[in-house]
Amino acid sequence: MRWTAPGRAVHKRRMLQSLALASMILSAAPASADGLDGDRPGLRFDVPAHMAPRPAKRLHSITVPIPPVARGVSLPPVEGPRDASRPLVVIDAGHGGHDPGAVNRETGEREKDVTLAIAQAIRDELVKSGRVRVALTRDDDRFLVLQERYGIARQLNADLFISIHADSADNDKARGATVYTLSETASDREASRLAARENKADVLNGINLGGQSGDVSSILIDLTQRESMNMSVAFARLLQREAAPYVPFRGNAHRFASLIVLKAPDTPSVLFETGYLSNNADAAFLASREGQANIARGVARAIEVHFARKLAASRDRGG
Repeated sequence: MRWTAPGRAVHKRRMLQSLALASMILSAAPASADGLDGDRPGLRFDVPAHMAPRPAKRLHSITVPIPPVARGVSLPPVEGPRDASRPLVVIDAGHGGHDPGAVNRETGEREKDVTLAIAQAIRDELVKSGRVRVALTRDDDRFLVLQERYGIARQLNADLFISIHADSADNDKARGATVYTLSETASDREASRLAARENKADVLNGINLGGQSGDVSSILIDLTQRESMNMSVAFARLLQREAAPYVPFRGNAHRFASLIVLKAPDTPSVLFETGYLSNNADAAFLASREGQANIARGVARAIEVHFARKLAASRDRGG
Protein backbone atom coordinates (compact mmCIF):
# COMPACT_ATOMS: atom_id res chain seq x y z
CA MET A 1 0.00 0.00 0.00
CA ARG A 2 1.34 3.43 -0.93
CA TRP A 3 0.51 6.18 1.46
CA THR A 4 0.47 9.91 0.82
CA ALA A 5 -0.51 12.83 2.97
CA PRO A 6 -3.68 13.97 1.14
CA GLY A 7 -4.93 16.28 3.86
CA ARG A 8 -1.80 18.40 4.32
CA ALA A 9 -2.49 20.91 1.53
CA VAL A 10 -6.07 21.35 2.68
CA HIS A 11 -4.87 21.78 6.25
CA LYS A 12 -2.43 24.53 5.22
CA ARG A 13 -5.02 26.25 3.03
CA ARG A 14 -7.47 26.34 5.90
CA MET A 15 -4.79 27.82 8.13
CA LEU A 16 -4.16 30.67 5.68
CA GLN A 17 -7.88 31.30 5.37
CA SER A 18 -8.28 31.33 9.12
CA LEU A 19 -5.37 33.73 9.55
CA ALA A 20 -7.16 36.11 7.19
CA LEU A 21 -10.27 35.70 9.31
CA ALA A 22 -8.25 36.41 12.44
CA SER A 23 -6.89 39.60 10.88
CA MET A 24 -10.43 40.80 10.23
CA ILE A 25 -11.39 40.05 13.82
CA LEU A 26 -8.28 41.82 15.11
CA SER A 27 -9.46 45.04 13.51
CA ALA A 28 -12.99 44.70 14.86
CA ALA A 29 -12.68 43.12 18.30
CA PRO A 30 -11.20 44.57 21.51
CA ALA A 31 -8.29 42.64 22.90
CA SER A 32 -7.08 42.08 26.43
CA ALA A 33 -3.53 41.53 27.62
CA ASP A 34 -4.21 38.06 28.92
CA GLY A 35 -1.65 35.52 27.76
CA LEU A 36 -1.77 31.79 27.34
CA ASP A 37 1.15 30.80 29.54
CA GLY A 38 1.08 33.44 32.23
CA ASP A 39 4.40 35.06 31.41
CA ARG A 40 3.74 35.21 27.68
CA PRO A 41 1.35 38.04 26.78
CA GLY A 42 -0.96 37.61 23.83
CA LEU A 43 -4.28 38.74 22.43
CA ARG A 44 -7.49 37.19 23.67
CA PHE A 45 -10.82 37.04 21.90
CA ASP A 46 -14.24 35.95 23.07
CA VAL A 47 -15.90 33.48 20.74
CA PRO A 48 -19.37 31.91 20.81
CA ALA A 49 -19.72 28.73 22.81
CA HIS A 50 -20.58 26.69 19.72
CA MET A 51 -17.21 27.65 18.17
CA ALA A 52 -15.14 26.67 21.21
CA PRO A 53 -12.42 24.08 20.49
CA ARG A 54 -12.95 20.48 21.33
CA PRO A 55 -12.48 18.66 23.69
CA ALA A 56 -12.21 21.60 26.11
CA LYS A 57 -15.89 22.44 25.75
CA ARG A 58 -15.98 24.52 28.91
CA LEU A 59 -13.78 27.21 27.36
CA HIS A 60 -15.22 30.19 25.54
CA SER A 61 -12.07 32.23 24.92
CA ILE A 62 -8.65 30.81 24.11
CA THR A 63 -5.49 32.16 22.57
CA VAL A 64 -2.62 30.31 20.96
CA PRO A 65 0.82 31.87 20.39
CA ILE A 66 2.13 31.61 16.85
CA PRO A 67 5.22 29.42 17.35
CA PRO A 68 8.46 31.17 16.48
CA VAL A 69 11.01 29.68 14.13
CA ALA A 70 13.45 27.39 15.93
CA ARG A 71 16.52 29.50 16.60
CA GLY A 72 19.94 28.16 15.72
CA VAL A 73 18.74 24.57 15.32
CA SER A 74 19.61 22.70 12.15
CA LEU A 75 16.85 20.52 10.82
CA PRO A 76 17.38 16.78 11.37
CA PRO A 77 17.59 14.33 8.49
CA VAL A 78 14.39 12.73 7.24
CA GLU A 79 14.72 8.97 6.99
CA GLY A 80 12.69 6.36 5.18
CA PRO A 81 11.23 6.52 1.65
CA ARG A 82 12.50 9.36 -0.53
CA ASP A 83 8.98 9.95 -1.79
CA ALA A 84 8.06 13.37 -0.38
CA SER A 85 4.36 12.53 -0.65
CA ARG A 86 4.68 9.92 2.09
CA PRO A 87 3.48 11.03 5.55
CA LEU A 88 6.17 12.46 7.82
CA VAL A 89 6.28 11.67 11.54
CA VAL A 90 8.55 13.64 13.89
CA ILE A 91 9.52 11.82 17.09
CA ASP A 92 10.71 13.98 19.97
CA ALA A 93 12.84 12.43 22.71
CA GLY A 94 12.02 14.46 25.80
CA HIS A 95 14.64 16.28 27.91
CA GLY A 96 18.38 15.93 27.16
CA GLY A 97 21.68 17.70 27.81
CA HIS A 98 21.72 19.40 31.19
CA ASP A 99 18.09 18.35 31.76
CA PRO A 100 17.92 14.67 32.81
CA GLY A 101 14.16 14.66 33.42
CA ALA A 102 12.86 12.05 35.86
CA VAL A 103 15.42 9.81 37.56
CA ASN A 104 14.89 6.44 39.25
CA ARG A 105 16.28 6.82 42.79
CA GLU A 106 17.46 3.23 43.06
CA THR A 107 18.86 2.41 39.62
CA GLY A 108 19.74 5.90 38.39
CA GLU A 109 17.89 5.46 35.10
CA ARG A 110 17.40 8.91 33.57
CA GLU A 111 14.44 10.01 31.49
CA LYS A 112 16.60 11.70 28.86
CA ASP A 113 18.42 8.42 28.13
CA VAL A 114 15.30 6.27 28.13
CA THR A 115 13.34 8.61 25.85
CA LEU A 116 16.20 8.81 23.34
CA ALA A 117 16.50 5.01 23.18
CA ILE A 118 12.72 4.66 22.71
CA ALA A 119 12.60 7.38 20.03
CA GLN A 120 15.41 5.67 18.13
CA ALA A 121 13.63 2.32 18.40
CA ILE A 122 10.42 3.86 17.01
CA ARG A 123 12.37 5.44 14.16
CA ASP A 124 14.02 2.14 13.29
CA GLU A 125 10.67 0.33 13.33
CA LEU A 126 9.09 2.92 11.04
CA VAL A 127 12.03 2.95 8.64
CA LYS A 128 11.89 -0.83 8.50
CA SER A 129 8.22 -0.75 7.50
CA GLY A 130 8.97 1.66 4.65
CA ARG A 131 5.50 3.21 4.79
CA VAL A 132 6.25 6.61 6.31
CA ARG A 133 9.09 9.06 6.61
CA VAL A 134 10.46 9.85 10.05
CA ALA A 135 12.74 12.38 11.75
CA LEU A 136 13.99 12.77 15.33
CA THR A 137 14.19 16.16 17.02
CA ARG A 138 17.39 14.91 18.67
CA ASP A 139 19.49 11.84 17.98
CA ASP A 140 22.01 12.44 20.77
CA ASP A 141 22.27 13.89 24.27
CA ARG A 142 21.48 17.53 23.50
CA PHE A 143 19.13 20.08 25.01
CA LEU A 144 16.32 21.67 23.01
CA VAL A 145 13.87 24.22 24.34
CA LEU A 146 10.22 23.29 23.99
CA GLN A 147 9.53 25.70 21.12
CA GLU A 148 12.43 24.27 19.14
CA ARG A 149 10.99 20.78 19.48
CA TYR A 150 7.65 21.48 17.88
CA GLY A 151 9.26 24.16 15.71
CA ILE A 152 11.29 21.43 14.00
CA ALA A 153 8.10 19.50 13.25
CA ARG A 154 6.46 22.61 11.79
CA GLN A 155 9.46 23.50 9.60
CA LEU A 156 9.52 19.97 8.24
CA ASN A 157 5.76 20.11 7.56
CA ALA A 158 5.26 17.03 9.71
CA ASP A 159 1.93 15.22 9.53
CA LEU A 160 2.25 13.97 13.11
CA PHE A 161 4.36 14.94 16.14
CA ILE A 162 4.94 12.54 19.05
CA SER A 163 6.88 13.64 22.14
CA ILE A 164 8.25 10.70 24.16
CA HIS A 165 8.53 10.98 27.95
CA ALA A 166 8.66 8.91 31.14
CA ASP A 167 6.74 10.10 34.18
CA SER A 168 7.59 10.22 37.88
CA ALA A 169 5.39 10.23 40.99
CA ASP A 170 5.79 10.38 44.74
CA ASN A 171 3.84 7.12 44.92
CA ASP A 172 6.22 4.45 43.63
CA LYS A 173 3.24 2.15 43.00
CA ALA A 174 2.01 4.34 40.14
CA ARG A 175 2.78 2.73 36.81
CA GLY A 176 1.59 2.43 33.22
CA ALA A 177 1.61 4.58 30.10
CA THR A 178 -0.48 7.71 29.50
CA VAL A 179 -1.19 9.75 26.35
CA TYR A 180 -1.71 13.51 26.62
CA THR A 181 -3.29 15.88 24.14
CA LEU A 182 -3.59 19.66 24.29
CA SER A 183 -6.32 21.38 26.25
CA GLU A 184 -6.43 24.61 28.21
CA THR A 185 -8.44 22.71 30.82
CA ALA A 186 -6.54 19.91 32.54
CA SER A 187 -8.53 16.70 32.75
CA ASP A 188 -7.43 16.09 36.35
CA ARG A 189 -4.98 17.16 39.04
CA GLU A 190 -2.28 14.80 37.81
CA ALA A 191 -2.48 16.24 34.29
CA SER A 192 -2.10 19.72 35.76
CA ARG A 193 0.91 18.57 37.81
CA LEU A 194 2.58 17.03 34.77
CA ALA A 195 2.07 20.18 32.69
CA ALA A 196 3.59 22.30 35.45
CA ARG A 197 6.64 20.03 35.59
CA GLU A 198 7.18 19.58 31.84
CA ASN A 199 6.59 23.24 31.00
CA LYS A 200 9.51 24.18 33.28
CA ALA A 201 11.99 22.22 31.17
CA ASP A 202 13.25 25.46 29.62
CA VAL A 203 14.25 26.98 32.97
CA LEU A 204 17.87 26.65 34.10
CA ASN A 205 19.01 28.36 37.30
CA GLY A 206 16.00 30.65 37.12
CA ILE A 207 16.67 31.71 33.51
CA ASN A 208 14.02 30.92 30.89
CA LEU A 209 16.10 29.57 28.00
CA GLY A 210 13.06 29.44 25.75
CA GLY A 211 11.78 32.92 26.56
CA GLN A 212 10.36 34.90 23.69
CA SER A 213 9.71 38.62 23.31
CA GLY A 214 6.52 40.15 24.61
CA ASP A 215 5.24 41.06 21.14
CA VAL A 216 4.34 37.49 20.19
CA SER A 217 1.12 37.59 18.22
CA SER A 218 -1.86 35.31 18.78
CA ILE A 219 -4.44 33.84 16.47
CA LEU A 220 -8.03 32.93 17.03
CA ILE A 221 -8.66 29.23 17.52
CA ASP A 222 -10.29 28.31 14.24
CA LEU A 223 -10.96 25.38 11.93
CA THR A 224 -7.27 24.64 11.49
CA GLN A 225 -6.51 24.50 15.20
CA ARG A 226 -9.68 22.58 15.92
CA GLU A 227 -8.85 20.06 13.22
CA SER A 228 -5.37 19.54 14.65
CA MET A 229 -6.75 19.05 18.14
CA ASN A 230 -9.41 16.61 16.96
CA MET A 231 -6.85 14.61 14.99
CA SER A 232 -4.58 14.56 18.05
CA VAL A 233 -7.38 13.18 20.20
CA ALA A 234 -8.22 10.53 17.60
CA PHE A 235 -4.58 9.44 17.40
CA ALA A 236 -4.23 9.34 21.20
CA ARG A 237 -7.15 6.93 21.45
CA LEU A 238 -5.80 4.90 18.56
CA LEU A 239 -2.36 4.73 20.19
CA GLN A 240 -3.83 3.36 23.38
CA ARG A 241 -5.83 0.74 21.48
CA GLU A 242 -3.10 -0.41 19.10
CA ALA A 243 -0.20 -0.33 21.57
CA ALA A 244 -2.08 -2.00 24.45
CA PRO A 245 -0.85 -5.50 23.51
CA TYR A 246 2.74 -4.26 23.78
CA VAL A 247 2.69 -1.56 26.48
CA PRO A 248 0.95 -1.57 29.89
CA PHE A 249 -1.37 1.44 30.10
CA ARG A 250 -3.05 3.10 33.03
CA GLY A 251 -6.79 2.71 33.41
CA ASN A 252 -7.57 6.28 32.36
CA ALA A 253 -4.82 6.51 29.77
CA HIS A 254 -5.91 9.49 27.65
CA ARG A 255 -5.67 12.84 29.43
CA PHE A 256 -5.64 16.53 28.59
CA ALA A 257 -3.14 19.18 29.68
CA SER A 258 -1.81 22.59 28.63
CA LEU A 259 1.60 21.34 27.49
CA ILE A 260 3.76 23.84 25.62
CA VAL A 261 5.38 21.16 23.47
CA LEU A 262 1.95 20.30 21.98
CA LYS A 263 1.02 23.85 20.97
CA ALA A 264 1.85 23.82 17.27
CA PRO A 265 -1.47 24.99 15.78
CA ASP A 266 -1.17 23.09 12.52
CA THR A 267 0.42 19.74 13.51
CA PRO A 268 -1.49 16.95 15.25
CA SER A 269 0.54 16.28 18.40
CA VAL A 270 0.57 13.96 21.40
CA LEU A 271 2.83 13.52 24.40
CA PHE A 272 3.35 9.84 25.22
CA GLU A 273 4.32 9.14 28.82
CA THR A 274 5.60 5.61 28.31
CA GLY A 275 5.58 4.69 32.02
CA TYR A 276 6.86 5.76 35.43
CA LEU A 277 10.58 5.82 36.12
CA SER A 278 9.68 6.11 39.80
CA ASN A 279 8.26 2.57 39.60
CA ASN A 280 10.99 -0.09 39.45
CA ALA A 281 9.00 -2.44 37.21
CA ASP A 282 8.23 0.31 34.71
CA ALA A 283 11.80 1.60 34.87
CA ALA A 284 13.18 -1.85 34.06
CA PHE A 285 10.74 -2.19 31.14
CA LEU A 286 11.57 1.24 29.73
CA ALA A 287 15.34 0.75 30.03
CA SER A 288 15.39 -2.72 28.47
CA ARG A 289 15.83 -3.35 24.77
CA GLU A 290 12.85 -5.68 24.84
CA GLY A 291 10.66 -3.01 26.41
CA GLN A 292 11.84 -0.37 23.96
CA ALA A 293 11.18 -2.72 21.04
CA ASN A 294 7.67 -3.41 22.33
CA ILE A 295 6.93 0.30 22.66
CA ALA A 296 8.25 0.87 19.15
CA ARG A 297 6.03 -1.87 17.72
CA GLY A 298 2.96 -0.47 19.44
CA VAL A 299 3.61 3.12 18.36
CA ALA A 300 4.46 2.09 14.79
CA ARG A 301 1.27 0.06 14.54
CA ALA A 302 -0.82 3.02 15.68
CA ILE A 303 0.92 5.32 13.19
CA GLU A 304 0.30 2.92 10.32
CA VAL A 305 -3.39 2.57 11.16
CA HIS A 306 -3.69 6.35 11.58
CA PHE A 307 -2.40 7.13 8.09
CA ALA A 308 -4.26 4.21 6.51
CA ARG A 309 -7.47 5.72 7.91
CA LYS A 310 -6.58 9.14 6.52
CA LEU A 311 -5.91 7.64 3.09
CA ALA A 312 -9.20 5.73 3.12
CA ALA A 313 -11.10 8.88 4.18
CA SER A 314 -9.44 10.85 1.39
CA ARG A 315 -10.46 8.26 -1.17
CA ASP A 316 -14.03 8.25 0.12
CA ARG A 317 -14.12 12.03 -0.40
CA GLY A 318 -12.71 11.56 -3.87
CA GLY A 319 -9.45 13.28 -2.93
